[in-house]
Amino acid sequence: MKKVNPKKLGLVLLWLGIVLFCSFGVLITISFFSTTLITKTWRYILFGLVFVTLIMIIIAMYLLDKNKYYLRFKKWLTVLITTFVTIYAIGCSGFLFLLYGPYHNFKNWLITTAMMTMNHQYLCKWFYNETMIADVLSENYIEEFTEDTDASLVDFVDVDLTNANEYEKEILVRKKDDIYKLITFEVNGCKAYLAAIYDPKNISVGVTKWLGRSGQYAYDMAKENDAVLAINGGGFVDPGHNSKGAMPVGVTIKNGKLITSSGGGGNVIGFNKDGVLMLNKNRGGSAAISEGYYNAVTMTPFLIVNGKPAFIKGNGGWGYAARTAIGQRADGIVLFLVVDSNSTRSKGASMLDLTEIMQRYGAINAANLDGGTSSVMVLPKEEASQYTTMCEDNNLEYCWINDPIDSAFRHRSRGIPTVWLVKNPEK
Repeated sequence: MKKVNPKKLGLVLLWLGIVLFCSFGVLITISFFSTTLITKTWRYILFGLVFVTLIMIIIAMYLLDKNKYYLRFKKWLTVLITTFVTIYAIGCSGFLFLLYGPYHNFKNWLITTAMMTMNHQYLCKWFYNETMIADVLSENYIEEFTEDTDASLVDFVDVDLTNANEYEKEILVRKKDDIYKLITFEVNGCKAYLAAIYDPKNISVGVTKWLGRSGQYAYDMAKENDAVLAINGGGFVDPGHNSKGAMPVGVTIKNGKLITSSGGGGNVIGFNKDGVLMLNKNRGGSAAISEGYYNAVTMTPFLIVNGKPAFIKGNGGWGYAARTAIGQRADGIVLFLVVDSNSTRSKGASMLDLTEIMQRYGAINAANLDGGTSSVMVLPKEEASQYTTMCEDNNLEYCWINDPIDSAFRHRSRGIPTVWLVKNPEK
C-alpha cells in the first residue's frame, strides 16, 4: 500500500483549512448581526468548527517543508489552487466589508431594495437585524402627501414653444396626427422609455380576462384591446407570493365601472372623463366613483401633487429597481415612464429618479406604478421593431420594448392584473 506523502497531505490540509476557516468566519460574523440565517445554536457549532480548522492549519504547517513542498505537486496545479484559495479568502473579507464596513451604500441599497419587494425581503433579513433595517429605512423614505390633486391646475392650454427648454421641445415637437411620441434615454446606466400621450381621453385601464384566477401578459391585453401603446398598471394582492397577478390591490375602475375595491381603499391613480389625472389617498371604490374617477388603479407612492414634489430622503426607501410611473402636465399631456433594471437587478431607478424625470418633462402630478418584473412598455410589432427583435423572435403581434428581468434573472415579464392602454381614437 502506497504511503501518504506528508508534504502533500500538509498542503491539502492548508488549502482546505483556509477555505473552511474563511467560510465559517463569514457565517459567524453574519450571526452577530442577524439570527435569521444563522441561529445562536449554529453560531456555537460554527465556533467549534473554526477551532477544528485552526488545528487543521497548525497540523498542515507542521507537515510542510517550505523549501520542498512545491516539488510534490505539479507546479501549475499548486499555483492554480493557491490562487483560488487566496481569491476566496479575499472575497470573503470583501463580502463582509460590503455588508458591515464603514461605507453604507451597499447596505442602504440592499435593505431598501429588498424591503420594498413582495418576495425577497429575506435577502436583507439574512444579514441585518430589525433595528439595523429600521435605522436604514428611517434614513431613506418618501413622505406621503396630505393633499389631493386640484383638477383645475390642468388647463389643457398649449405651451409656447418660443421659450420652451430642450425637454419641453422633446415633448411638444411632433407630427400633427401623432397619438404619442416616444423618448429614450438612460437612468443610472439603464434604458428608460418615456411616452408622451397627447390626448388623455385615449387612455383607459385594461384588466386581465382571468380576474381572480390569473394575470395576463401586458402584450396580450394590449392586443385584445387593439391598443397602440400600453404599460403595466397598479399593484396586486400576492398572498404566499404565488398569486399569478390575479387580483389588483385596492380600487380598479374601467370606463366608469368599478371592477375591484379590496382592502377598504388605498392610493387611487386615475383619470376623470375630462382626461385629468387625479391622485387621491385612502379612497374606497364608491368614493372614487362619486369623485369622478372613470379609469383608475391603486398603487403608491405619489411623486408629485399639484406641482409639488414629494419630500424624499435618501433614495426614498424603495431602493433601485425597474420602475413604471405615470404623470400629467398642465397642458394635459400624459407621461408614461418605464425604466429598466440591469441583468442582475441591482440597478434601475429610485423614487427620487422618477420624481426628477417627471419634473424635468413638466409633470404637475405623478405617481409610481407597479415595478420590478411587472415594468413593461408594449407596442404593436411594426413600432416595436424599432427597439427590439422580440416580436420577430417570438412570432408576436405585440411585444414589450424594454427588457424585464424576473427574480431568476430570466429576460421575461409576468402575468399582471391591470394595464394602462392608449387607444387609437379612429378605431
